[in-house]
Amino acid sequence: MKRTKSERQKLLKEKIEKTPFITDEQLANYFSVSIQTIRLDRMELSIPELRERIKNVATNQWNETVKALPLEEVIGEVIDLELDRRAISILDINTDLVFSRNKIARGHHLFAQANSLAVALINDELALTAKADIKFTRQVKEGERVVAKAMVKGNQKGLTMVKVNSFVGEEKVFTGTFHMYRSKDKGEDNHEISN
Repeated sequence: MKRTKSERQKLLKEKIEKTPFITDEQLANYFSVSIQTIRLDRMELSIPELRERIKNVATNQWNETVKALPLEEVIGEVIDLELDRRAISILDINTDLVFSRNKIARGHHLFAQANSLAVALINDELALTAKADIKFTRQVKEGERVVAKAMVKGNQKGLTMVKVNSFVGEEKVFTGTFHMYRSKDKGEDNHEISN
């Protein structure tokens, strides 16, 4: 049964409120309409395009400044950040990031997203990766969106431990524990180190 325009627009607005990082293409598939129809609906509802929504959410959710590197040097787009606690970034896998032969994302891009997010998370002007234990759990393909979630897990032997898990939808595609050197020693604390 086909929805009326007003029904579709109401549902579209609700869907974007629940999942602000959904693409126009995903919305078109979800509502079984063209991408152009979704764009027209968004314009009528004054809902900005995805990039603007990401910037708005990032601006509203955190106002701390990344200290260890310029924000534009983070691979992917940071959408949430609480220094020395947690961070989230998204990376859309486009043609530039995949092998031309099989359209599978090059692993170093997934690593760079996770590693730069771990660096950005550190509340220090100097943060360097001393060691990383990583695992790729499935291939990522062109057109997929990778959401990396980083969390500080504590300090050990003068290094801050950051755990990063990357997902496509609900499926984990990458996991890593980053041992981060920082110029200001945080010392041992009560956080539990976990893998």
